[in-house]
Amino acid sequence: MDFPKASALLLCCLLITACKKEEPVKAKTDTGPVPVRSAVAKGKQIQRVVESVGTFYPFEEAIISAEVDGKVDEVKIDLGDIVTQGQILVHVADEEQRYLLAQQDAQLRQSLERLGLKDEKDRVKDVKETPEVRRAAADMQEAEQRYRRARSLADQGIGAQADLDQFQARYNSARAAYDATINQARNLIQEVERYKAVLDLQRKKLRDTTVRAPFAGLVKERMVTVGQFTRANTPLLTLVKTDPIRLRVEIPEKMGPWIKAGQTAEILVEAFSDRKFSGKIWRVSPTVDAAKRTFVVEALVPNPNNQLKPGSYAKARVPTDKVDSVLMVPYRAVNYVLGSNKVYVINNGVIDARDVKLGDRVDEQVEVSEGLAEGDTVAMGPLNRLDTGTRVRIGEPTKKSAPRPAE
Repeated sequence: MDFPKASALLLCCLLITACKKEEPVKAKTDTGPVPVRSAVAKGKQIQRVVESVGTFYPFEEAIISAEVDGKVDEVKIDLGDIVTQGQILVHVADEEQRYLLAQQDAQLRQSLERLGLKDEKDRVKDVKETPEVRRAAADMQEAEQRYRRARSLADQGIGAQADLDQFQARYNSARAAYDATINQARNLIQEVERYKAVLDLQRKKLRDTTVRAPFAGLVKERMVTVGQFTRANTPLLTLVKTDPIRLRVEIPEKMGPWIKAGQTAEILVEAFSDRKFSGKIWRVSPTVDAAKRTFVVEALVPNPNNQLKPGSYAKARVPTDKVDSVLMVPYRAVNYVLGSNKVYVINNGVIDARDVKLGDRVDEQVEVSEGLAEGDTVAMGPLNRLDTGTRVRIGEPTKKSAPRPAE
């Protein structure tokens, strides 16, 4: 084909293409109203339940210390051991304490003998009946008799005046010695009481070489070994009592009037997902934390097998005596969109999307405290296709499923 004929053919093709009309774009077909399920907002009486997450604490916890200095010669417990009240835990060498006890006991007995007492339980009824006072009284009586004879002889002119003066001086000296002996006896009685106190203290120190459990519990930590020299007030071990165990939770201040001592608490623990524990409120804090706007509540939970451990987290549910009339809708009728909860109210087949404020959830329903009125019909789904102005077609209202028959 020559060049002129090819050029003419190309020109004809371009003219035909330019003259061809563009076909119109077909419009999307209208799918009609969105089919939805619906439910009616209804009023209901509900019992308020307080829920909070807290931490377990031991019922009792004590750091056991030594009360005397000495070398530890026996340790009878270790981490995790169960101990009973009064059980021996640690023993400190007591040889020195026994020597001191014998020394102080000897001092006491020496003083008791001077007072004429047999043992430390005896008491002096009359200070004049003590041996030293009786001897001083006898010396004074003898001196008095001699003085009187000498004075009688001097009055008769038989005795010399010098002898009378001598016997009178001896009598005065004996009487002074008698008074001094009574005072010494009284001081000795006080000394005996002091020796008794010192002896009792030493006996206590001897007893303190044996460290016993102040209550039944478990060994949380051991900080002592045999052969270690310990000082008074040095921690030896930590003892905890976990039956019952305390659950401490924080409650919002607005719920303060709902919580009272004696209420039953249902305890849920992550480690025992298939079990529910029961406890009772026993302590309610009288003050509110100004920063958190909460107050502390403690529940006692029986823990006979020590399964619940201090430091673990738990969830507490406390049914209260407060009953309110509230508005409820199915939980599936609520859609969380961009930070707010929405429900979709159906008015004459058109959706009105509303922001709502939710309250407590009860089974499959949730309380709506703001944004709805009783009797409003709300859409159940599909919620992701709904918004204000969306036309919908209501199917059968959602009904509660019939209870499953017992097998």
